[in-house]
Amino acid sequence: MGDDLRSRRAVIAGVGAGGLTLALAACGGGTDTATGGDATGSAAPQSSAGESSAPQAGGALAKTADIPVGGGTVFKDQKIVVVQPTEGQFKAFSAVCTHKGCLVGSVDGGAIVCPCHNSKFNITDGAVAGGPAEKPLPEQAIKVDGDQITLA
Repeated sequence: MGDDLRSRRAVIAGVGAGGLTLALAACGGGTDTATGGDATGSAAPQSSAGESSAPQAGGALAKTADIPVGGGTVFKDQKIVVVQPTEGQFKAFSAVCTHKGCLVGSVDGGAIVCPCHNSKFNITDGAVAGGPAEKPLPEQAIKVDGDQITLA
């Protein structure tokens, strides 16, 4: 009976460790999808000096036509989400969710959505529109020059 007990403990420990690995992987991931916009090819090149947590000023992001009215596009590499709440009004926010640090994954129905725990943020001001996040997304500086959107 002692061997049976040890075997059961080994199985339970293995299942517990597998579940923990799955949970940790879910918190660290994110997708780069958005409604209406395609960010392919419009991302700024990566710096060869190493990865920075802050977006680099002057980096090209997108054309204004790439950001849908009432929606937005997530730029995973720059960790920024650019939105157009009303026609001609462009704003940018950090794409790092204030709940657990996952990257937001999409802009849907007037909200920036984090796929990890379903926090939602308002596209007009980054305020929390649905928890578990309790803090808004920080606004990021962008510059709109003609039809080009760049990091300020």
